Amino acid sequence: LASPFVELRFASDAAAAAEAIPDAEVVFAWDAALLEPAWSSARALRWVQSARTGVEGILFPAFAGSDVTLTNVRGVYDAATAEWAVGAILAMAKDLAGLERDRLGRRSLPREVELVAGRRLLVVGIGPIGRAVARAARALGMEVRGVGRRGRPGDPVFGYVLGIDAILEGLAWADVVVDALPATRATARVFDAAAFAAMRDGARFVNVGRGSTVDEVALADALVSGHLAGAALDVYEREPLPPESPLWVLEQVILSPHAGAMFGGWREAVVEVFLENLDRFLRGAPLRNVVDKAAGFVVG
Repeated sequence: LASPFVELRFASDAAAAAEAIPDAEVVFAWDAALLEPAWSSARALRWVQSARTGVEGILFPAFAGSDVTLTNVRGVYDAATAEWAVGAILAMAKDLAGLERDRLGRRSLPREVELVAGRRLLVVGIGPIGRAVARAARALGMEVRGVGRRGRPGDPVFGYVLGIDAILEGLAWADVVVDALPATRATARVFDAAAFAAMRDGARFVNVGRGSTVDEVALADALVSGHLAGAALDVYEREPLPPESPLWVLEQVILSPHAGAMFGGWREAVVEVFLENLDRFLRGAPLRNVVDKAAGFVVG
């Protein structure tokens, strides 16, 4: 660090946070839920570092409307999340769930499975995680397109990017759709009944973005009807996924408890981002991963 003279305070509950925050200039928000109750006591706060990439849980109205800077840990979880998404695509193509059911039933039933090479993948959300998914999928021989806020040709990773206004066209093209969207007002339930209906018969859906972007009832309906062949979900509208959700009992669904990014060493990687930014803050240098609070994510 540029200076060793940093006074550290730790808060593990709301009372401790309210006591520690009045003259603090910086908050490292490992538990985002502790910040809002203490906010009214923050007199000197200039910068908050979130320990997450998604910031919907920390951008309460008073913070969003303030001039306090927010940074996230964009980049830390990209590779792990992309590996989870591609692993789920492979697991569905190779019917690993069916093989496990056969094992439990002591059955030996050889079967034909699918090649992912040559399949069409649409990644909705072309930020760093979406781009990591696209690169990994291309390495498997998949044909990849993306959906972003605006359409454009010649993207170095996706080749062709459709605008969000053309998402139904992209969904009709794809064999597999990966949702890598952040949680914002604009992305709420982008994947609704109309979106799932636009997907090809037998297509598959993977969500490594945010649960708020998906109408889970519509997704379950599309799976039960057989229109979609499968889904793999790491995030949900309500977390943990409620016991009454029909998704629990669908054999063609892979469920993960929002853990796809939790690789060994992720905590240390998050702290490294904070320490780098703290050094920048002390030197008066631009911070890394500054969130556009109106947009709800890092722009650019």
